[in-house]
Amino acid sequence: MKPFLLKLASNSERSFHVRIDKTPDVNNIWHYHAELELIYVKKGSGTQFIGDDVRPFKAGNVILVGSNLPHYWQYADSYFKDIDNEPLEVFVVHFNNIWGAEFLELPENRALQRVLEASQRGIQIETLNEGRLTEVIEAIAVGSDSRKILNLMDALLLISESAVKKPLASEGFSNQLVKSEMDRMQAIFNFTLNHYHSRVNLDDIAEVAKMSRGAFCKFFKAKTGKTYSRFINEIRVGNACRLLIEGHLSVKEICYEVGFNNFVSFHTFFKNIKGKTPVQYQKAYLQ
Repeated sequence: MKPFLLKLASNSERSFHVRIDKTPDVNNIWHYHAELELIYVKKGSGTQFIGDDVRPFKAGNVILVGSNLPHYWQYADSYFKDIDNEPLEVFVVHFNNIWGAEFLELPENRALQRVLEASQRGIQIETLNEGRLTEVIEAIAVGSDSRKILNLMDALLLISESAVKKPLASEGFSNQLVKSEMDRMQAIFNFTLNHYHSRVNLDDIAEVAKMSRGAFCKFFKAKTGKTYSRFINEIRVGNACRLLIEGHLSVKEICYEVGFNNFVSFHTFFKNIKGKTPVQYQKAYLQ
């Protein structure tokens, strides 16, 4: 699952792109692009992958993804089976720094500059109470040309002011790596996404990275700030969250489905990462 370089269609009449997705298969691959991406999920749910972060998403989430940060949204199976009964509506805005470096360096624009810098790790607003923000994002799609730009700036400023914004990818993942390091991180990420539900030992993943076991452990910790064991368990827990929300499997079935060898380990890691037991998480999400 190597991230696909997506080249967005240019339009001389527009300085940025905005669309409303109503089907689950639009760019439904792990990809990246030079443009920043602002997402508002008005209707829909599933699992999102942003850099080395994986977590469920649901209606009401707003996400800002930085330039060249790999990402994709994996919608729940029900959206592919019956789109009429599972409506989906997602506002998607792609933009570059349309204001220019000199504009961002003005003292009055420090907040705007900070939020664009923070986007390199991805930013998520998870609460449904950010009514003003979601209204502004919707207005980007329908406003006049000048108003679109003002609404985009307003949305970014509201994100910068939000008390509930969360960084997504780890600091190490968002660093500007040299090409050889980026290729190695992509190989590690690809292998993990394809094999997290099986047993993966350090010798396996070190071989993928073309490093010795000890060198791999040092490299991965230096670039992500976490151990590989922690990383793969975050992937497993993130997918467990999606399955808990879908509700088709029991908690014990989910434990083995996502790659844990025993229920005690699953319960321990889930609570450590999410701060709740699997059952508590499921009940809280569905409230």
